[in-house]
Amino acid sequence: MTEKQESAEVFADEAGMKAGSIGEKAAAEDGGLRRRAEKLHEFHESEGYLIDIDSEDASRAAGLKLAKDGRTVLIPQPSDDVNDPLNWSWARKHLMLFIVAFVSFFPDYGSATGAVTLIPQAAEWGMTPDYVNHSQAGNVFMLGAGGVVVVMLSAFFGRLPVVFWFLLISTATAAWCAGATSFESFMAARILNGFFSTVCQSGGLMFVKDIFFFHEQARKINIWASFIIISPYMGPLLTAFITDKLRWPVAFWVFFAMNALGLVLVVCFLDETYYDRSIPAAEQPPRGSRVARLVGVSQWRSRHLRNTFTQACWRTIRVLLLPTVALSCLFYALTFAWVVGINTTLSLFVTPLYGFGPKQIGFFYFTPVVAVILAEAAGHWLHDALAKQYIRRHKGHFEPEVRLRAVFFSAPLMIVGLVLLGQCFENAWHYMVTSVCWGLYVFGIMIATVALNSYCLDSYPEASGEVSAWLNFSRTIGGFIISYFQVSWAEAQGTKASFGIQAAVCGAALVLIVVLLWRGKSMRIWAGPLNFATT
Repeated sequence: MTEKQESAEVFADEAGMKAGSIGEKAAAEDGGLRRRAEKLHEFHESEGYLIDIDSEDASRAAGLKLAKDGRTVLIPQPSDDVNDPLNWSWARKHLMLFIVAFVSFFPDYGSATGAVTLIPQAAEWGMTPDYVNHSQAGNVFMLGAGGVVVVMLSAFFGRLPVVFWFLLISTATAAWCAGATSFESFMAARILNGFFSTVCQSGGLMFVKDIFFFHEQARKINIWASFIIISPYMGPLLTAFITDKLRWPVAFWVFFAMNALGLVLVVCFLDETYYDRSIPAAEQPPRGSRVARLVGVSQWRSRHLRNTFTQACWRTIRVLLLPTVALSCLFYALTFAWVVGINTTLSLFVTPLYGFGPKQIGFFYFTPVVAVILAEAAGHWLHDALAKQYIRRHKGHFEPEVRLRAVFFSAPLMIVGLVLLGQCFENAWHYMVTSVCWGLYVFGIMIATVALNSYCLDSYPEASGEVSAWLNFSRTIGGFIISYFQVSWAEAQGTKASFGIQAAVCGAALVLIVVLLWRGKSMRIWAGPLNFATT
């Protein structure tokens, strides 16, 4: 080992660049061990990340790769292999991000499409809308449950084949939804579609972590999350206009076309992003042909270099047992549940109150769409600004808990939005006021979504898929529960009281964020590194 390499290892050890436990010293002299124990992308829970190098540290950074500004440490440290996704071009990386984000758009879009078609379906099949809504509930539940399975399979098989096969089945079940001639057939298609369509929505953080450096990730999560948050509003918006003139299956044929387009993009452009940097470039497993990577043949041949199937399953459970992840998921469930509740029942509130028809309801959904776009623009600067301010004040160091500070910007908007929304419905305020109040809540939830995903990814980047899946599960299970009694609750207590209680729950949940800011670091130290076989 050269003096320069020794200096780089000492610096990495002192800097504490995270991913679960920087520089776990292990005996890798054995020629049969190809994995190096030193992982420059990891950090000590007790020290956090070192992001920015000042002039005094520059001499100690010999051997470490920095960004173009000459100060920002690249985390993870890229290899010298051209096949390393961190070394891909800007255009290729962002094409991958767009495809993953676009496919992430489908699950909630399709779910919300079903919410709008309930009434015409009930009329066609001679059922009550409430009974037809069982297909909707099953679909929403599977959006969360399917994501947990996605990350288990991805940890064993790799990213690309799981996306391909799940999206292929999602496309087929979307066509099944459109062509169903009975409720039983439609319900089966909806449940299966929910399970398979969630592949990129639940596993999106894996791709962000694989191809982007730490200092880039918050903005990329912001882009990916905006597709997810906007999708349940685009579904009713477009479907309302479709069903105003055409039969309900047309809305699902549009959904099928979207899935088919996503499948074409995946087949043509998406690539395997998993790369084990602990294996020297010369010893990396053969990538195989494009088709072999797509269907999973190449990944199957190199499966011995990743997790066993038992390890892949256990790591998902292990992540949920982490106190910081569990508290983050609980906060998300308590605050996001009302998104699904409002979205699936909105027409039942505004139709009698304002006399809205399908077309007017469709126009009304422009409100949350605009709110998400504005929140994405604000978040593009907010999350990085909070991080950079902390880094400047702490001599280049960064702690994951800093990401949670953005929640204090979003929480007041969520609380005020819900309180005023209840007032609007009960006091029959003008629909423009109702629109603004709804937008406040949606704006806030978008900011909170990026903050929570960034925090969990920064805390456990080696578990990017698992934290993504559990956060997705928590938001969908919360909405799954609330959608059952949102309307009956409002009818029993009035919207002023029911929405006020929802706002109070959001306010009380903020205590969880305070706990994480106060004790999150000590919780991570107590829990220790995950020490997974692969990232």
